[in-house]
Amino acid sequence: MKPVAADPKTAAEPSADGRVLRVVGGARDIGEAVWAKLAAGAEAEGDPFADYAFLAALEASGSVGEGSGWEPAFLGLDVDGTLTAAATAYAKTHSQGEYVFDHHWADAYMRAGGRYYPKLTVAAPFTPATGPRLLGATPQDRRALAAGLAGFAEQVGFSSVHVNFLTESDAATLQDVGFLSRLGVQYHWFNRGYADYDAFLATFASRKRKQIKRERREAHASGVTIRRLVGDAIEPRHWDAFWRFYQDTGARKWGTPYLTRAFFDDIARTAGDRMLMVVAERDREPVAGALNFIGADALYGRYWGCSEQARFLHFEVCYHQAIEFAIERGLSRVEAGAQGEHKIARGYEPVATRSAHWIVEPSFREAIARYLDNEREQVRREIDFLAAETPFKKETE
Repeated sequence: MKPVAADPKTAAEPSADGRVLRVVGGARDIGEAVWAKLAAGAEAEGDPFADYAFLAALEASGSVGEGSGWEPAFLGLDVDGTLTAAATAYAKTHSQGEYVFDHHWADAYMRAGGRYYPKLTVAAPFTPATGPRLLGATPQDRRALAAGLAGFAEQVGFSSVHVNFLTESDAATLQDVGFLSRLGVQYHWFNRGYADYDAFLATFASRKRKQIKRERREAHASGVTIRRLVGDAIEPRHWDAFWRFYQDTGARKWGTPYLTRAFFDDIARTAGDRMLMVVAERDREPVAGALNFIGADALYGRYWGCSEQARFLHFEVCYHQAIEFAIERGLSRVEAGAQGEHKIARGYEPVATRSAHWIVEPSFREAIARYLDNEREQVRREIDFLAAETPFKKETE
């Protein structure tokens, strides 16, 4: 099956089964109704980062698009004029905002005389959260889409394709068509039917339970009031303060914040009822905050920032409050974002994340394959080691 590269309005010669792969632009080019059907087919309705509102807000706000290094190039599978599968693909001119780090791959490729950028990345931009990346109603469509990604990269001249933070099912599909498999580590909290936060804390070893109680007391003793706000309870003043927090954190971590101010306005308007903002206020003035996305069965911690420092405030606002909210809502887990071994002491557990990679140049592909074989084994050993460091009671206690 030949993919269509340049003009989304043109069509390739169909395959024997009538499928045509074509560039369909971005979420707004596809439209909300069609996108909702694709998400439903992949059982992605509860994933806030596969949701039309999130993807469209990124585009409308200029967070992705011209000049951002994230140019939407969604690939769609067309069967007799009907879009049956799609992937949130972006032409990338850098490796920022992906959280699956390939900077050393790019350096090696360019030192060898190659041109690593542009590359193609299939992901939820700026979002290290696992979710479906091949949206389609049938396994056959998803497999055809996976194979089409590789063909598209070769036809257009991308050095590589990177499919990040994907489900086990999508990982298996991509591996079947020749993509290289990569593992990473994150820290998630799991709800094992706790009645409340104290019931969760009762599963900790005594010394570690006392440590958590102490750090929570000290966070609240700093003189701030901490509130959890959802939907309309998040007032314009909270969004204004959070934008200041986000700018400060983004400038320190990445040099330039990824998201524009307009993104937060858009997402508040279209998906505010699926947003949780934990705010720390002093005399009604927000001094710290964390923004979370509420999924069908999970809470996703995304952004944090503050205008003043207080002992243990970051842990309280980002981690403990998220766990309490998840227990109250009956959510099965909290995904607290990328990195951070310090989350383990707060009851978050190490889990494997997955990505898949297609390298066009054969000799470089072989080198990356060998590297990933070794890296996967190291990641597995790391997860085993970290799992033994959780604060929960041991069987012998």
